[in-house]
Amino acid sequence: MNRFKKATKVIWNLLKKTVSEFSSDNGVKLSAALSYYTIFALPPLLLIIISLCGFFFGKDAVQGEIVGQINGLVGQDAAVQIQELIKNVKLSQSSTIVTIISVIVLLVGASGVFSEIQDSINLIWGIRAKPKRGLIKFLKNRLVSFSMIGSVGFLLMVSLIVNSLMDVLSTRLAIYFPHDTIYLFNVLNVLIVFVIITLLFAVIFKTLPDGKVVLIDCIIGASFTAVLFMIGKFAIGAYLGSSAIASVYGAAGSIILILVWVYYSAIILYIGAEFTKVYAVTHGKKIIPYSYSVKVVKEHTAR
Repeated sequence: MNRFKKATKVIWNLLKKTVSEFSSDNGVKLSAALSYYTIFALPPLLLIIISLCGFFFGKDAVQGEIVGQINGLVGQDAAVQIQELIKNVKLSQSSTIVTIISVIVLLVGASGVFSEIQDSINLIWGIRAKPKRGLIKFLKNRLVSFSMIGSVGFLLMVSLIVNSLMDVLSTRLAIYFPHDTIYLFNVLNVLIVFVIITLLFAVIFKTLPDGKVVLIDCIIGASFTAVLFMIGKFAIGAYLGSSAIASVYGAAGSIILILVWVYYSAIILYIGAEFTKVYAVTHGKKIIPYSYSVKVVKEHTAR
């Protein structure tokens, strides 16, 4: 019983410190900025991911799966709007040079959202690049952002494979086993999705910021963020489905829904980054800047 009380107190202190740090770091403003960047980066980002996964499943199948997931989160109007955005971003087929330039422009646009996430997590973790290493940091930022696009595409591909296998197995098992067994199978599906989401956040926390966090601290922080994300996925979807935001803004309502969806998702991401920092500082191995960056003493922590 004493161990339970002690563990509860530790968790409560971690959560309280996380919320306090999130407020001090203006996490709400950082989330709003990310939602703004995402609107411009979303079409090229989705197009590149669809192209990568399309080699294995076909572009139409991957695009339909993504649009279907978005439809379940923010409604049909926003999903259709995103589908139209993807259709409007086309690679030119007029010449090889023009095609290469188009690909570069798409990559730069798609990497912008990861660069914004990187800068925000650096701010949250109190890290910044050394003044004389600005060019090196810029090049590293873009290379890491490009790699993140591939990572997201790979994890999405794995998720699609898992979902396809689960659907096939569930259909076949339903013939031979009672419904209780199928429920257990659905729980297993949720656990697999949780692992995939945890891996995504672990990749973000491990590779994007300019500071080193040990693997165990990174996994703990990513798991906490994944739990928040899975809970928030249903909460945000329920809120957007029952609210009158779209009707208030008329023709721009679908874009507003996408902004709100990304905004709340960004809040979850940055709360997870704060939790990772708090846990690493209080119970882990700290966060150590790389050779090209330095630790910054924040004003609100120096008082």
